[in-house]
Amino acid sequence: MPMYDYRCLACGYEAEIEQRITEPALTTCTSCGQESLQRVISAAGGFVLKGTGFYNTDYKNNNRAKSDSKKSAETSTEKSAAPATSTAS
Repeated sequence: MPMYDYRCLACGYEAEIEQRITEPALTTCTSCGQESLQRVISAAGGFVLKGTGFYNTDYKNNNRAKSDSKKSAETSTEKSAAPATSTAS
């Protein structure tokens, strides 16, 4: 959910508020109660990602673990299925 910065033009109160994109901008200041709250454009991205699956490392580690277990399972079945070879001199 996006984070928005707000500043009151009357009292100077500043806040960072989490809102849905579809919600209208807030106008009432929680500090002084006046209708002078405005959304401020900030340089920060303003979008917070929480939980797993958002980072590149989450996918790499998960896929690597799956492929490693698959390879070890294949190797063990190949070894048990391979015929015993004897070298006679």
